[in-house]
Amino acid sequence: MTTRTPVQHGERRCYLRGCRLPECLDAHYRYMSRYRLDRERGTTRRVPPGPAAQHVQKLADAGWTIGQIAAAAGCAERTLLDLRAQTNKTIQKALADRILTARPTLATVPGTTKVPAVGTVRRVQALRAIGYSLADIAAAMGMAKTALSNTVCGRRPTVAVDTARAAQRVYKQLSERPGTSRRATNRAAVMGWAPPAAWDEESIDDPQARPEWTGYCGTDRGWWSHRQQNIPVCKACDQAHAQWKRDHGHLSRSELMTALSASRAAASDRGPTIAHDGRELLAQGFTYQQAAARLGISTDYLHHELRRHPVAVESEAA
Repeated sequence: MTTRTPVQHGERRCYLRGCRLPECLDAHYRYMSRYRLDRERGTTRRVPPGPAAQHVQKLADAGWTIGQIAAAAGCAERTLLDLRAQTNKTIQKALADRILTARPTLATVPGTTKVPAVGTVRRVQALRAIGYSLADIAAAMGMAKTALSNTVCGRRPTVAVDTARAAQRVYKQLSERPGTSRRATNRAAVMGWAPPAAWDEESIDDPQARPEWTGYCGTDRGWWSHRQQNIPVCKACDQAHAQWKRDHGHLSRSELMTALSASRAAASDRGPTIAHDGRELLAQGFTYQQAAARLGISTDYLHHELRRHPVAVESEAA
């Protein structure tokens, strides 16, 4: 547990306890001089504890202990416990700043300390998605396959720091080249596990982070990109597409189909291709309705793309 240092002469804390030695008087004078100067400048020395308390709670929800958070913030555990209990109406701004910037890392805690398993699980799943078997990953990490399986399956919400560091090391070594286990990739596809390319190393340990499969995940365009690239649709894109359909639910069926076609084309940047192929079909004698049917779009959408991409633009692009 982090504890405060003993009170020493020459500190304002000593003055507040009743000591009137010259060095303690000087410390109090310097403090009050800075305090008055800050007031004249409008500088805030104390702030509401809410944002700092929320940050501590967020880190605690992610699995970090109060001791680990206190060590990262450079304060006593008691301070954070009081903060969460909202004991004080305000806290020092310097303390709030330290707490808000506190980011516990594997490098700041002993190897036997337990940390959230989310980053380890994601790294193992990502390696399986590119063809590495669980046995190969476990051997590279120097641990038993059964123990690693229990972690990946969610039976162990925390892992030792040494295990998390081993997962980081193996992930860094193997994520740049694919493995050879077809069974591992099939399993990952069924489970919807994201490959290394979908993860940002800076956020893979964050429980709130989500994989970025398409570059547009969390949007309707991302949903279409999943479908067009034959990638299992992620939850964020499913939700975004469902919201898109709710937003467009007031349209008639023909208007809705036109909007769907436009959304799909926007996801694949097919506009110039549609305009080019449409003109070729029209030059061959097809009607607008027949050309649109051949291209799998509505007639209105074909007209729309022909207007968006006139012949002159296509010629310059060629």
